Formats: sequence, C-alpha cells, structure tokens
Amino acid sequence: MAAYPGSENERRIDATVLKTVCGDVFAACGMSDADAGLLADSLVMADLRGVHSHGVLRVGEYVEKLLGGVDPRGRPTLVSDRGGALVVDGGNCMGQIASVFAMQAAIERARELNVAVAVVRGSNHCGAMAYYPMQAAAEGMIGLAATNALPTMAPWGGVDKIVGINPISVAIPADREDDIVLDAAFSGSSHGKIRVYAQKGASIPDGWAFDADGQPTNDALAALDGLLQPIGGFKGVGLAIVSGLLSTLLSGACYGTELGNMVDGPRPGADGHFFMALNVAGFVDPETFRRRTDAAIRQVRESRPASGGGPLYVPGGLEAETERLYRQNGIPLNESTLSDIAAAAGKVGADARALMLP
Repeated sequence: MAAYPGSENERRIDATVLKTVCGDVFAACGMSDADAGLLADSLVMADLRGVHSHGVLRVGEYVEKLLGGVDPRGRPTLVSDRGGALVVDGGNCMGQIASVFAMQAAIERARELNVAVAVVRGSNHCGAMAYYPMQAAAEGMIGLAATNALPTMAPWGGVDKIVGINPISVAIPADREDDIVLDAAFSGSSHGKIRVYAQKGASIPDGWAFDADGQPTNDALAALDGLLQPIGGFKGVGLAIVSGLLSTLLSGACYGTELGNMVDGPRPGADGHFFMALNVAGFVDPETFRRRTDAAIRQVRESRPASGGGPLYVPGGLEAETERLYRQNGIPLNESTLSDIAAAAGKVGADARALMLP
C-alpha cells in the first residue's frame, strides 16, 4: 500500500462518529437507514485500513450520484439462479448495496456447493473491493471480487482512454494471523489516490500516470487530465481487460467506453461486478489450511528486508495494522475532506457538526 502524503491540516476523527455522520448524509438522500449505514460503513472501513482514496473522500461524489441518477431506494434482485452461477440485477442502486447482496449470495451458495459465482449488472461504483471478499474470509472461505471502472488507461503504446483499471480483490482466511487481503487495480495508482495528492498540493510518485500526451508526469493535476499508467506495462493492461470482461460480459453490464468517461461521468446503473466464494472445507481440512496460511504469512514477515528496508508484509498486513491503530487513535482526515463532507451534508439537510468539533 503506497503511503499518502501527510498534511498539517489533518484531524483525528473517531470511526463511529464518522460512520454516523456519513450514514445520516446518505439517509437524507433517500436511502433506507440500513442501506445508508452499509454505504457509510464501506467508506469508513476503507479509511480505517488506510485506503483513503476510497473512503469518506467520496461522500460528496456519492451524494451527487444519489441526487443525479442513482436510485437511493434501488434494490438488488436475483434474476438468474443456476446452482453455483448467480446473476444479480442491482436495480440502479449504489454499488455497495448490490455488491454485498451478491457476495453474501455467493457465500451462502458455496456452503452447499463449495464454489459459487455471483455476477452483477445494473449497479454503480462499489468502493474499495476488499470490503467484499473479506466477508467470505470471515466465514472461512476464499473470496474473490472484481469490477469494471471508467476507462482511464490506454492500450499499451496508445493514448486513447478505452481501458479501465478494473480492480480485483482476493481474501484468504488465516488462523492466528490477519487474513491475507489483496486489493489492487491494474494501474500504478487510482484517480482517487491522485485526488488526495492534488488536494494536498503534492507531487505523485513515478510510475503512476501519463499526461494527456502519453508522457510520464509527477504533476497530480496533469495526471487527472491524462492517463493512468498500468502496472507491469502491457501485462497490467492485459489483466485489466480480463478483469473488466469477467465483471461485465457474464452479467450483461457495460464494458469499457460503454460505461462512460471521466468528463461526463459514468452512466447510472451501468456498472458490473464479479464475486466468487470458495468454501475451503470443500477442498481441504479448514484448520490445516488456516495454519498453512499462517505459516506462509510468517515466512514473509520473517524474511530479510533489503538494506534500509522496513518490515515485510503479505497483502493486507499493513492495512490490518493501520486499522488497529486508527480504531484506537482515530482516522486522520484533512480539512478539505471534512469540509467537503460538511458541504454535502448541508446540501441535503443533514448534520455534520460532530466532525467540526475540536
């Protein structure tokens, strides 16, 4: 997990307070209390794990979606049920609502069949992908999730934005150690993370973005107008294409430029997602599996770092440490993000004063 730039204008906010305020904002947009709480929880969980690009930074954006085309009362429904193959229509609800519905459906079906896949159409932006496979890992299963995204990358060697970063996440249950949780887009960074750098007036690292002419840039604002760089060159673009196809073609959701663009935004209800649950008990003794996962984690942690290097982590290890720290000491949020939440709250008549207290 790449570090975010620090800021002198940060304040620590209690996670429970933050979730309550954000939930009230979404409820004021017309969502049910349960759905508003789920949506708020997904954002706060991202911040707790240090993934601020997909945290409450998104509140204002989500309010605009809920007021501008996404159905705050939309309900996901199971439209095709063929054993371990499930198709969900999100009904143009917020992506988190459809995604939790689908992930839970896959988990329940995997209890019976050991493997289940639920694909989603008619959805919207679903936030940090780790939120979903972590639910499978909590049930002793391996979870996998993928989604499409607005096209922000070009084919390798090109300059046209026709490929999304189309992230995937995999969660593998452990025993005494923290679960392994990979959450990765196929770009060097995300627009959300670059927005955090732009807010703080900081330069972005090498390898994150190209400008509009396809040249590498460290300027966050130029990056937002340009292209995201894929990880691993042509391999990253290839993986992004495959992830995007899994997330859309099986369910009938929109792929690539069908979804929209970064200028006009996504088409409401056009997103697609992919969720898989693998019941470990259907393959191997679960206790043995979890112990072996622990051993693999310790092998990484106890291996030698390069000269000048710090602790070594498996995917999700640093995020788990961050979550424990932030739950105890509060989530660091900059004044720009807090002001944006307050503005969004004011727009819909919600009360965000709890975030403004010293």
